[in-house]
Amino acid sequence: MQIPPGKKIYLLSDFHLGAPDHKTSLIRERHITAFLERIRTDAAEIFIVGDLFDFWYEYKTVVPKGYTRILGKMAEITDSGIPIHFFTGNHDMWMSGYFEQELNIPVYHEPKAFEWNGKKILIGHGDGLGPGDHGYKFIKKIFRNRLCQALFGIFPPAFGVGLANWLSRRSRAATGQIDEKFLGEDKEWLIIYCKEVLQTTYFDYFVFGHRHLPIDFTLGDSGSRYINLGDWIRYNTYAVFDGQQLSLVAEEGVMENKIVRKRFDRR
Repeated sequence: MQIPPGKKIYLLSDFHLGAPDHKTSLIRERHITAFLERIRTDAAEIFIVGDLFDFWYEYKTVVPKGYTRILGKMAEITDSGIPIHFFTGNHDMWMSGYFEQELNIPVYHEPKAFEWNGKKILIGHGDGLGPGDHGYKFIKKIFRNRLCQALFGIFPPAFGVGLANWLSRRSRAATGQIDEKFLGEDKEWLIIYCKEVLQTTYFDYFVFGHRHLPIDFTLGDSGSRYINLGDWIRYNTYAVFDGQQLSLVAEEGVMENKIVRKRFDRR
C-alpha cells in the first residue's frame, strides 16, 4: 500500500477512559477527541492500539454507559472515509461486534503486520508477548474463551461492570510505578519478543502499547526499531508514519497545566 502524498499514519494507545473516575476521564476524553479532530486533516489511517477503555464488555443488548464523545468522533471520522483500526488491549479485550457494526472499525485481537511504501510494521497492544508473566498469560486464555465470556454476560450489567472496575483498580495498584521505568534491554519483554521475531521475519518497525512508557529503541544492528506508544494519562504520546520514517511524538498541548514535550529513547 502507498500512502497518498501529504498524508500520514497515526498510532496511539492506552487512553484508559473511565479511570480513575468519571470527572477525570471526561477531561481526558475531551482532550483525545479534540486531538483526533486535528489529525483527521492529514490522516490516511488511524490506529488505536488497545486499552481505549479501562473496561469494556458488550452485553447482547447493552454497552457500557458513557464515552459518547470518543465513540461519536470515531464514527464521524470513519464516515468521512478515513479508516480507523482498533487492537484490543488487556482492559478492553471483550469486543464482540459493536465497533465493526456501529463504527465500521475492524477489531484485531492479535498483532498484525502492515506494509506501506515498502516499510513493514508489526502492530499490536503487546500484552502477553515475550517471556515470563505466565500467570497473566493463563488468565488471558480464560478471558479470551468464548464460554467464559458468555458466562460473565449472565451477570447483570450493574454487577458485572462494578466487579470489572474493582479488578481494574486492583490491577493498577499492583503495578505501582514499574511502568514508568525502563527495565533495560535484557529485561524489557517486548524488546525480547521483537528480537525473537527478527530471527525469522524482518520488520522495519514494531509498534506496541501496554507498557505506558514511551520508548524508541533500535534493535541491534538490524536497523529495526521498537516503538512503544506510551499513554494518554501522563505522556500524551503517539507515533506518526509519513511513508518514510516512523517517529514517536509528544503532543504539544496542555494536560493538567503541564506542557509535555520530550523525546524518549533507550536511556
